[in-house]
Amino acid sequence: MDLQTAAQAEEILRDIIIKNPRIVLDDPPVMRALVSANDQLRGENIVDLRSVAMRRLETQLDRLEATHRSVIAAAYDNLAGTQQINRAILKVMEPNDFGSFLEMTERDMPDILKIDFASLILETTQQEPDPTLAQLSSVLIPAPTGFIDKYLSSRAGKIGTKVTLRAVTSPSALVYDSAPCSIGSEACLRLEFGAETVPGLLILGANDPNQFSPAQGTDLLTFFGTVYERAVRRWLA
Repeated sequence: MDLQTAAQAEEILRDIIIKNPRIVLDDPPVMRALVSANDQLRGENIVDLRSVAMRRLETQLDRLEATHRSVIAAAYDNLAGTQQINRAILKVMEPNDFGSFLEMTERDMPDILKIDFASLILETTQQEPDPTLAQLSSVLIPAPTGFIDKYLSSRAGKIGTKVTLRAVTSPSALVYDSAPCSIGSEACLRLEFGAETVPGLLILGANDPNQFSPAQGTDLLTFFGTVYERAVRRWLA
């Protein structure tokens, strides 16, 4: 580019900026370059407080943008989670018999909730668990009285009255014998069926060790557990 062409280009650029200064003001890299050039002209011994303030504002803006992105991501995750739970609840209400209910738990719950394994543990007061229960479905696991309390207290995690979220480092052979893959984390939903009855436990297992963690909220799973609990109660009555 010769000198005349360069001068013409500079004049055109100058006219554009004068007519629409936001082209420069809304472009952080351009503003930083202009401030840096202005500082160089002033010399090292002169401090321009405006440039210092601008850099601080830019830092704050970057933080606000990062927070904004995090909030949007969290809101999206909450929406997606709510939609999953709503789908799962609708599916829970469909079966007309216990066998179909167990089949739904085994076949549909993993797909809807984006997990890798689901099982329903029902305690029994019998000395030996009724083998006919296990024959209904591989998702149903009969267990002796007291097994659920022992299982929930066996490892660290976010243990509450209804939902326990935690990593799985040593999978229980009784719980995960039929799991299609290794399980890295689990959500344990405690089920109560009324006074003078033994409890149950819905296990949702995931291969991803970070899918269920103590840092996560449990409101949606608590709600789902309550609905699932009432559905099971129909068949046990």
